[in-house]
Amino acid sequence: MSETTQKKGLDVSAKSFITAIVVIFGLMIVTYILTFLIPGGEYVRATDANGNSVIDTTVPFLEVQGGIPFWKWILSPVLVLGAEGNGSLIAVIAFLLVIGGVFNSLDKCGLMKYMLDVITHKFARSRYRLLWVITLFFMTMGAFIGSYEECIPLVPIVVALSVTLGWDDLTGLGMSLLAAGCGFAAGVCNPFTVGVAQELAGLPMFSGMWFRFLLFLLIYLLLGSFLYHHARKIEKPLAEEALNTFFERIPAMGRALASFVGIMGVGILVILSSVFVPALQDYTMIVVAVMFLSAGILSTLLAGFGLKNLGTTFVNGFVSILPAVLMILMANSIKYTLTEAHILDTILHSAVLVAGSLPRWVVILFIYLLVLMMNFFIASGSAKAFLLIPLIMPLAQLFEIPAQLCIVAFAFGDGFSNVFYPTNPVLLIGLGLADVSYVKWVRWSVKFQLLNLLLTSVLLLFGLWIGYC
Repeated sequence: MSETTQKKGLDVSAKSFITAIVVIFGLMIVTYILTFLIPGGEYVRATDANGNSVIDTTVPFLEVQGGIPFWKWILSPVLVLGAEGNGSLIAVIAFLLVIGGVFNSLDKCGLMKYMLDVITHKFARSRYRLLWVITLFFMTMGAFIGSYEECIPLVPIVVALSVTLGWDDLTGLGMSLLAAGCGFAAGVCNPFTVGVAQELAGLPMFSGMWFRFLLFLLIYLLLGSFLYHHARKIEKPLAEEALNTFFERIPAMGRALASFVGIMGVGILVILSSVFVPALQDYTMIVVAVMFLSAGILSTLLAGFGLKNLGTTFVNGFVSILPAVLMILMANSIKYTLTEAHILDTILHSAVLVAGSLPRWVVILFIYLLVLMMNFFIASGSAKAFLLIPLIMPLAQLFEIPAQLCIVAFAFGDGFSNVFYPTNPVLLIGLGLADVSYVKWVRWSVKFQLLNLLLTSVLLLFGLWIGYC
């Protein structure tokens, strides 16, 4: 393995950490300024049949006292932990810390290097075919079972593999994190966006799948082509040992790798089964965390790593990931500030009023834009569905826009920006683990995002033209 690849641990690099902190703190300041400029207001919430809080569209928008005390704003990264509905935030942080500990152990015991050597030996002569396959795998995970956060454990492996195969960190992030986000947005049967939104809109769960599957294929071709051309442009010749037909297998490492892949495979199968067993959908992150922890402990022990070494490296990995926790808390504090200042609903209400004066074909694009805008503040797809769908559906009925097409616009607006906005914790984690600064990521991925925005906008207009329902 090359020296470059060997540097790929799970530490959040100082450069990417400082860049992200500066960007997020700047956004926190802008958000605080907005609390002085935007008047307070709120929608009245009601509880639906499933106990979820949704906007009551029968009650007018209310003007309330806005603003937030300075002390509350400055402490918002801490206070957000106690905010209502932030149990998922705590779960993501715990999930990340487990990943940090396990990956450091895998790296120090040599299993990561061995795993990459095995894959490189097998696919070195067909690496571009592997690029398309890996991209399809991550897009499928996002589109069919709604996996996004759950893909994080695999991101460092794909990034390291990309460097080993003569590409770069960006190619690895594109094949994994960006692909998962694109699949999540295509939402063929994504339970967390399409599923929840269709239920709130009164549509059969996962109905209209044929159109979303077509969208999935077109987005996959766009992403795959984007990654292929980038990889071709920056590719380096493979090392002679990677092309050598001889590969020395180490029995202990082979057993360790088999146990790691086997346990993680069971975890992936459990996640896949959540499509047919909805009760599992709330526990997929827990399943991945438990399986990953089990796979990491067993495989490192089989590789000959003693319990003492395992404990030490696990704690070191745990500590090395703490900077990412700070980034996550700061990013989530932005929504907390807007909510506490009672201006989040005001922003949403103003957007809905603007939409009422637009032509029919522009309204569907405006719904797309509205979700894109709200996703900057609210990363959770399910939370946005409860907030936006009760407002989007009456607007769609007024302009005779098919409800199914609004669901697609919602999924688009939620998913693609997950891998672009600095307020998304999973993006911050992925960039930190790959040692890629946020600025570098934006400069590279904005080309794809613009192409994708054009493609998806055309697809929404096509759906409106054919009357997709």
